[in-house]
Amino acid sequence: QVQLQEAGGGLVQAGGSLRLSCAASGRTFSSYTMYWFRQAPEKQREWVATITRDGSTVITATVKGRFTVSRDIAKNTMALQMNSLRPEDTAVYYCKMLTYWGQGTQVTVSS
Repeated sequence: QVQLQEAGGGLVQAGGSLRLSCAASGRTFSSYTMYWFRQAPEKQREWVATITRDGSTVITATVKGRFTVSRDIAKNTMALQMNSLRPEDTAVYYCKMLTYWGQGTQVTVSS
């Protein structure tokens, strides 16, 4: 059984930073491609970032240059560093592995 747990969300002013984390149990991160998604109010869930088994990363264009994805294999965690946050980044952020999702963490960016 895989369990994913996000943390690190909160309320921040525009231009600020947050660091989200995703902790996994039941699987080893380094064996799987991992994803970050987000869902804003009344919008569909959208892909944000990917980190592959070999550590390669891909970031969606809307946040490229502001967000970075990384992982700590020893701790079996993945992180999403979010800088220069904008009100349009407000959403619930989720991590995903295979078909498993975390419960999400709320990020709210005030203008």
